[in-house]
Amino acid sequence: MPPVTSFRELYDAHVRFVWRALARLGVGEPDLPDASQEVFVVAHRRLAEFEGRSKVTTWLFAICMRVASDRRNLAHHHRELPTGKVPDLAHDGADASVLVERHRARQMLEQIMDRMPEEQRVVFALFELEELTGDEIAELLDVPVGTVRSRLRLARATFEEAVLRHQASVRRPGQMQLATSEVFR
Repeated sequence: MPPVTSFRELYDAHVRFVWRALARLGVGEPDLPDASQEVFVVAHRRLAEFEGRSKVTTWLFAICMRVASDRRNLAHHHRELPTGKVPDLAHDGADASVLVERHRARQMLEQIMDRMPEEQRVVFALFELEELTGDEIAELLDVPVGTVRSRLRLARATFEEAVLRHQASVRRPGQMQLATSEVFR
């Protein structure tokens, strides 16, 4: 992606990414608009400092991590539970049954990720859903690549175990299988 030349360009190009990232980091659905705004306020304030040594999405995700952490701490203080819901931001023309099934799969993914330890959840979201490389994740989180691989392995095991447990408990003929790539289109 070419360098960002304006805040408006940054916002337009990455608002959906920020929204998804915050949801995947455990920000509750009612708080997503405010949290997203917080991310872009910080990004606006620091845009001139962004040197392009990393991807814009990597930089924004780091801001999302801090905002989500602050939100979780605030939710704990107010005895609220983060829900981590991701809204459907666009209708892709699919029929109703596909949309319902996709919604169910998305809810299941969110529930599984909510149960993951935060370190695994972050690596899983960055690698599997945002398609960052292990090196990019290591740089973003300031951890060795081996740590990223270990957390990803554990997160995948947790994910697979939860999906198998769910499929065993809900054996309905013709039910779509959960595929991460289908859940977050």
